[in-house]
Amino acid sequence: MAETVDGVPRIPVGEWIDTAFDWVDDTFGAVLDSVSDAIASTVGGLADVLNAPSPLLMVAILSLLAGLLGTWKLGIGSLAALTVVVGMDQWEATMTTLASVFFATVLALLIGIPLGICAARWNAVSRVVRPVMDLMQTMPAFVWLVPVVTLFSIGVPAGLVATVIFALPPGVRLTELGIRQVDAEVVEAGHAFGATPRQILRETQLPLALPTVMAGVNQVIMLALSMAVIAGFVGGGGLGSQVTTSISRLDVGLGFEAGLSVVVLAVYLDRLTGALGGGAGSGPLARLRRRTLARGSGRGPAVPATPTGAAQTGAAPTGAAQDAPAASLEKAPTGAGTSEPAATTKGV
Repeated sequence: MAETVDGVPRIPVGEWIDTAFDWVDDTFGAVLDSVSDAIASTVGGLADVLNAPSPLLMVAILSLLAGLLGTWKLGIGSLAALTVVVGMDQWEATMTTLASVFFATVLALLIGIPLGICAARWNAVSRVVRPVMDLMQTMPAFVWLVPVVTLFSIGVPAGLVATVIFALPPGVRLTELGIRQVDAEVVEAGHAFGATPRQILRETQLPLALPTVMAGVNQVIMLALSMAVIAGFVGGGGLGSQVTTSISRLDVGLGFEAGLSVVVLAVYLDRLTGALGGGAGSGPLARLRRRTLARGSGRGPAVPATPTGAAQTGAAPTGAAQDAPAASLEKAPTGAGTSEPAATTKGV
């Protein structure tokens, strides 16, 4: 007799999921190990690059970047805030977290933006993607740590895969939304000029959807940062490990130092991506980018060449009006027919 729960037959969803993950682990174990090694080496190498210069030199570089892309106020604020992180002795952990966030964001965008474009172009893809994104976005963050640890074991790869899963939905959703919000008349004009669907996507839809897409990029970065901290519970490293250590030791001071470092990094990345997406920066690179986009926006899709003659003049008939000499047409008054000779007009 089937087991029941309060009169309802029990649905063994957990057993099904356990069986599925066991099958994946047994079948693709070697592939998953290779992926895990590649992720660990890539993130570790990027973290080593960020930690190689002296902390104050990196602070100066990041602050200069903020000033060039944003405003001089953003540059000065970044300089002060990042210097505080150095003073709290959290710089190495912060750069490790930045490496994880950067790598996870790149992976999420490489998957999310093409998927969002496909969802915007084909309704069938959108109908399939939407419930999957709902599941990924509403599932509690800690739940994703369980399956990734099962497949990748404890360490940086498990935390990074969980971060990509958690941060992916905004990139897909906002890319689809931005493309769907492009005015249909603009797209129809591109079709009328003979542009291909790829040209319309590249030269019309994506440029007009860029602010919305950049908002998605910003959300991906923020979610990746929040999940990167949670990933410290499975050995993700960086500031997440500092938070985990503070919890295990009940070290309030360490927890606040790691938390403030997370806040500084989050605000820095938010303002930087905001300057890139909104175009509100006054720095040299921001002005150069606006001029480049302004020149690029003046180029529409290629217009096919049309033959001169009746095709250009619309309904203008061929005949005396087109065959008349230029001098006669210039001397003829506006009220007279253009086909009358100039001499007759003068005689009248």
